[in-house]
Amino acid sequence: MTSINRRGLLAGLGALGAGACSDLHKNETAQDAFRTAEEWHRAGHRMLAGRERLAPEYAPHERSPDIRGNGSLTVDSPFYREQSASGFPAWRLAVSGLVRTPLSLSLEDIRALPQRTQITRHDCVEGWSAIAEWRGPQLGSVLDAAGLAPEANFIVFRCADELYGRAYYESIDLVDAYHPQTIIAHELNGAPLPEKNGAPLRMRIERHLGYKHAKYLTAIEAVASLDDIGAGKGGFWEDLAGYQWYAGI
Repeated sequence: MTSINRRGLLAGLGALGAGACSDLHKNETAQDAFRTAEEWHRAGHRMLAGRERLAPEYAPHERSPDIRGNGSLTVDSPFYREQSASGFPAWRLAVSGLVRTPLSLSLEDIRALPQRTQITRHDCVEGWSAIAEWRGPQLGSVLDAAGLAPEANFIVFRCADELYGRAYYESIDLVDAYHPQTIIAHELNGAPLPEKNGAPLRMRIERHLGYKHAKYLTAIEAVASLDDIGAGKGGFWEDLAGYQWYAGI
C-alpha cells in the first residue's frame, strides 16, 4: 500500500472511531457496503503485496523514543496486579479449539521457543505511528506444535483486558497466522513488555493496523468460523464500532 493510501485508510478509520461508526454499524445497507469493500481490500492487498511479503523493518537507531499505550493500559484485576508485580510466574497461554494437542504455555515455555526479533512500525487507526523492536516466537510454530485440524480457518486471540464492559478479542485467518512476522511478543526494545503495551504477551501482526495486535494475551483458539464469537464480526472494535476485520496495510 502506498503512503497516500495508508494515510487515507488511517484517516477514514479514525473518523469512524470518532463517532460516525456508532450509527453506521446499525445500518445493514452500510454494513453490506463495508463488507464488499473489505473483501476487495483483502484481495487487492494480498495480490499486490503477496502473502509472504514482509512489512518494512528498520535499524536500531530508527526506533522511536517510546511507543505509547493505547486502548487498555492495564488489566483491572487482583490476579493481574499480583502477577505483574512478580514477573507473571503463573501466567499461562492456552492454545485450544480445532487442534490435535491443546497447549498451556508458561512465559518460560514461550521464551524457550525459537525467537524472532523484528524492528517494525506500529500504525494506529487513530493516525499515529511508532517504530519499535519486538521479540517472540512465531505464531505459526506454536500452531504447528498444537497441530491444526483440517477444518480450522481462523485464529482467535483472547485477552485479559476489558473495554466498555466487554472482553477484548481479535482474529486473523491462516494466511496472516503463518506470516513470518506474526509473533507472540514478550519483549519490547530488549526488555519485558511494559504494562501499557500489553504485558506479558501481545500479538504482533505486522501487516495490520494496531487494533489487530491483541494485548494481555491469555488464549489462542483455532476455529472454523467467526460467526458465533462475540457479535460475529471477528474482533472487539469490529463488533462494537464497525471497523474492518481485515486491516491490512
